[in-house]
Amino acid sequence: MAPAIDLMDDTFVVAERAELAAYVRDPAVARAWWPRLTLAVHQDRGLEGVRWTVAGELTGSTELWLERWGDGVVVHWFLRADPASPRARPDRLARRYTVAFKARIHELKDRLEHGRPAGVPRLPPAR
Repeated sequence: MAPAIDLMDDTFVVAERAELAAYVRDPAVARAWWPRLTLAVHQDRGLEGVRWTVAGELTGSTELWLERWGDGVVVHWFLRADPASPRARPDRLARRYTVAFKARIHELKDRLEHGRPAGVPRLPPAR
């Protein structure tokens, strides 16, 4: 049976994959991004991201897959879960989690891209 909430998002971030991988592996980031969930690492995929099991408001799994693309990374996000409460509205939860994820990934994107205009190559790291 399919989960009541099955979300997927792709966001392109001009950054080093290693920098993003280190960021998403930090347990404090998972707690900040999903404060109503308890995440346990199911699979640490190194540069390719992390898969977690989810408990709390939802029960299921979530993943951030980091795919190298051009001069950056496509951050793929998946959330497949069921509400813990039978009275919860999956449509409202799905919208809340989608909006919250987009806000957080775009905050991270803005910070890592340092105001780089679209189409302008990324500057090499300062030495």
